[in-house]
Amino acid sequence: MTHTEIVSFIWDVANLIRDTFKRGKYQDVILPLTVLRRLDCVLAPTKEKVLARKAELRGLGLEDMDAQLKKASGFAFYNTSRYNFEHLLADAPALAANLRNYIVGFSDEMREVIERFDFDNTISKLDEAQLLYQVVERFGTLDLHPDVVDNATMGMIFEELIRKFNEALDENPGEHFTPRDVVHLMVELMLAGDEEELSRVGTVRSVYDPCCGSGGMLMIAKQRIIEGREENGELLRRPINCDADIHLFGQEVNPETWAISRSDFFMKDPEGHDAKRIAFGSVLSNDRHAGQRFDYLIANPPYGKDWKRDKDAVKAEHERGAAGRFGPGLPRISDGQTLFLLHMLARARSREKGGTRIAIIMNGSPLFTGDAGSGESEIRRHILENDLLEALIVLPEQLFYNTGIGTYIWLLTNRKAPKRAGKVQLIDATSFWSPLKKSLGDKRREIPPEVAVDILALLRGFEDGETRAVPGDDGDEEVAVSRVFPATRFGFRKITVERPLQLNFRANEERIARLDEQKAFANLATSRKRGEAGECEEAKGRALQASIKAALGTLPDTLYKDRETFATDLDGAMEGAGIKLRVPLRKAILKALSERDETAEVCRAANGDPEPDPELRDTERVPVPDGGDPVGDDGVPESVREFFEREVAPHAPDGWIDATKRDRHDGNVGLVGYEINFNRYFYRFKPPRPLEEIEADIGSIGAEIVEMLREVARIPYTPES
Repeated sequence: MTHTEIVSFIWDVANLIRDTFKRGKYQDVILPLTVLRRLDCVLAPTKEKVLARKAELRGLGLEDMDAQLKKASGFAFYNTSRYNFEHLLADAPALAANLRNYIVGFSDEMREVIERFDFDNTISKLDEAQLLYQVVERFGTLDLHPDVVDNATMGMIFEELIRKFNEALDENPGEHFTPRDVVHLMVELMLAGDEEELSRVGTVRSVYDPCCGSGGMLMIAKQRIIEGREENGELLRRPINCDADIHLFGQEVNPETWAISRSDFFMKDPEGHDAKRIAFGSVLSNDRHAGQRFDYLIANPPYGKDWKRDKDAVKAEHERGAAGRFGPGLPRISDGQTLFLLHMLARARSREKGGTRIAIIMNGSPLFTGDAGSGESEIRRHILENDLLEALIVLPEQLFYNTGIGTYIWLLTNRKAPKRAGKVQLIDATSFWSPLKKSLGDKRREIPPEVAVDILALLRGFEDGETRAVPGDDGDEEVAVSRVFPATRFGFRKITVERPLQLNFRANEERIARLDEQKAFANLATSRKRGEAGECEEAKGRALQASIKAALGTLPDTLYKDRETFATDLDGAMEGAGIKLRVPLRKAILKALSERDETAEVCRAANGDPEPDPELRDTERVPVPDGGDPVGDDGVPESVREFFEREVAPHAPDGWIDATKRDRHDGNVGLVGYEINFNRYFYRFKPPRPLEEIEADIGSIGAEIVEMLREVARIPYTPES
């Protein structure tokens, strides 16, 4: 049976349980029983040997048998129950009790895996519905022994099942695993350039995935180094070093996928070392590998998913600054992708100890979400100013099972090759795909090995403007698919440009009526007190309102174009009426009686400086120069000064830069921000169609509409029509 046929066979269990379990709960039955059946088949050849060894050791009075029983089973786990699937089915009336006995018979570490499925409750529910025997019987007919279903195929089976469960639950795209073709590409990109180092005798390397799901990325990375890549019996990529010692580390927050991953790793490694390094829990709030540093890191974090459950721990670590993982910045609470990226950077091995390469896949949001000074921008700034980003590869759409959106592979390292220092390569791989023969959810495309090789060649070539022939409207066209820029190209300094406030004033009937709209004035006739005291206070307030309006009526009905002159007359009118204005009320009166007027005098603060007009306030983005950027004594960088004189001053000669808006890192005027807009760098201009063609189309459509109207007009009216 192919992996697809096995998945269909297993999924057909849904027909047995659909009346007892909701569609979103099918995984509660199918996943644990698939794992149990796989374990049962794996342990079958040594089952009797383990039972005999247990009896022998018990006869010798030995209590700690763990090491001996693992040796007998040939794996880092075993089962001491006398039951297997065949024996369980032979005693139908006691199936529930015997199945629990069978599960308890597993060694501690594997029993912990089964318990993560919360399978005991599922057993009870199946038993009560009289479905337990039918379901176990169906799994009992399935041979999942590694000689029949190898580890790679078993991994694909689990991933296909999870895809189906995600569809049933409408879960977050990419939350559990990444398609194998994308993983293979990520691994190749992550290892690119390290082949010679990895080929050396005695090579020992570590690979880490902080959100490892079912473990596919980790296992493919290890296989690529020591086994190569094989597909349908054909060796596509030779191993880099068959004798390399590759240590895998991971963490997963979802209990079911953690259980699948750990059980799978136990079966693949007789010593169980990799399996024991797959930790459970949220890496954002409970990093289980906090003291470790790794050679390679690879991940597909959940995108578009909030981090509310980890908020307190993450914010506390952010406040520790450089001593914590999240010092550079925090993204918005609705999307935690970049927190995983920061975590991975914090777990990188130092350059002095060999350095690290990182491959992480995310959607487009981390590239441009957040303005200058925001958490997202500060994270990008940290990466680019520390020269950690090697390349960004935009992938085709429709590659993932749960979403059709585009995704990006970020390649990061703290040991760039000299020619890449200070530079970032952008690769447009949106046209590098082949159609699937049959869609899998939203996945309609794949990146076959021969196409992945071409993407890898672009990375290795590191050429700005390298082209490929891609499909266009009029056949294939040669377009640039690789661009190389200085890291500073993605930076900008956001400045605030102010213009002076110019107002005229008039105490006429229309403007005095606007006073009622001012909160400070309206509040005079309100009271927080209750009863008679409140009514008395409100009456006094209304009387004061009337007095103020009466006093304003004594001012001349002339247009003032100087605020200071009008304010003097206003104060005089109020003093004459015996009214003492508080500051908020005075401001409210001035606001109600004013209108913007470009011909009026500039309003000035107490120190004589012009006051800015909030309605004329604007911001500008000044590109960060590729070279140095001298700063004047006033904190204004030369690039900002030149930009203002060239782009702003000619259009707003009375404008100025707000010098109070300064960057929190360098202290200079303007907030530094970073964003990467792929479309800008790979934009291909498509000229509009000739006007004659458009006019011809409009004429043709118009003629068709006229003919349709004529046809309608020819139809005689009847009540039935």
